[in-house]
Amino acid sequence: MLESTFCHIPGVGEHTEQSLWRQGCLTWHTYLRNPAAYSIGGVDPNYFSGFLRTCADNLKKNDARFFAQALGSREAWRAWPDFRTRAVYLDIETDGGQSGDSVTMVGLYDGADFTCLVKGVDLDAFPDVIAKYGMIVTFFGSGFDIPMLRRAFPRVRFDHLHLDLCHALKRVGYRGGLKRIEKQLGIARGEETDGLSGWDAVRLWREYQEGRDKSLETLIEYNREDVVNLEQLAEIAYARLRNAALLGAGIGQLAR
Repeated sequence: MLESTFCHIPGVGEHTEQSLWRQGCLTWHTYLRNPAAYSIGGVDPNYFSGFLRTCADNLKKNDARFFAQALGSREAWRAWPDFRTRAVYLDIETDGGQSGDSVTMVGLYDGADFTCLVKGVDLDAFPDVIAKYGMIVTFFGSGFDIPMLRRAFPRVRFDHLHLDLCHALKRVGYRGGLKRIEKQLGIARGEETDGLSGWDAVRLWREYQEGRDKSLETLIEYNREDVVNLEQLAEIAYARLRNAALLGAGIGQLAR
């Protein structure tokens, strides 16, 4: 889908993008092979072609930062398949406060391995860990997780592509919190963590601070399910947003 995207070009909106698709221009490379064949409204053709060549070069270099700026948060979903191997699914837990010191753990899942960084153990390694990734996938991370992490780690730039599934899923009709949407989509949790909420996460951390190691084990498992389930939600959100874009253009097929 990324190489079929045109609405990230300054001066180009979804209307022009869908017009290009209907004209048979389904990818950047299609346009660049014969620019004169396609109508692009009032955008300068030389600028349009130059921007697409820049996009192709940056995709070849896997430069996620370029596309983070070009796409913005609303259209970051379009880059998910291309950057999936460099994506990390992220969720934090806190002690209920709002300061950077309130972050108690950060769960990260790369599609294969789960890592949980715990306050007082290895949470300080977060800047080095997050630097390995080009894309962050969260659920309401733009409103909670990332602002909290900015307070905790002010030197981390957080210039990654960011797919916030809360907003992406809302665009295709799914509203509510993460657990509610999981249930709507038939995504199950384990017996030990089913029904737990963010307030339970605060409680479990406090119990751990009081010496109950079992509470930390439960909290880590709760966090693990949060981040692992995000991958399945990302697959659903991407497929439905892509289909919605195609439906809006009135076409039945498009490049990946």
